[in-house]
Amino acid sequence: MTHGAAASHYDAAGEEHEVSGWAVGFVLFAGVMMIMSGGFQIFAGLVALIENEFYVATRNYMFQFDATAWGWIHLLGGLLVLAAGFAVIVGQTWARVVGIILAVLSALANFAFIPYYPFWALTIIALDVFVIWALAAHGRDVAV
Repeated sequence: MTHGAAASHYDAAGEEHEVSGWAVGFVLFAGVMMIMSGGFQIFAGLVALIENEFYVATRNYMFQFDATAWGWIHLLGGLLVLAAGFAVIVGQTWARVVGIILAVLSALANFAFIPYYPFWALTIIALDVFVIWALAAHGRDVAV
């Protein structure tokens, strides 16, 4: 089967239908956003590991971790999101499910990270929400 806006495939009932170019575009864009988000998280993790005093948390925050712990969380999470993003782009079916799960975990981790670097955390959360939407709403449309 071919990929693209003009490609068609069979659904569960055996009926052929056209794959929307928008669906393909949204899923491709979600994969690229996952790669970018993973890269951003890797960068944030490396910053926390290399320069321990870069992130300063507000006082009396419930999720206070050492900057090194946040560095490892972001570095490992970023590597997983980056790898899943490449898998989404090449069309792996399992990557959509893994991508949604990783985007949810990434959004939760960044929610806890807001006091350390609010603008960065909110930006990553916004990217994660878009990835979840694109993969959930359009991922099945481009399944091979």
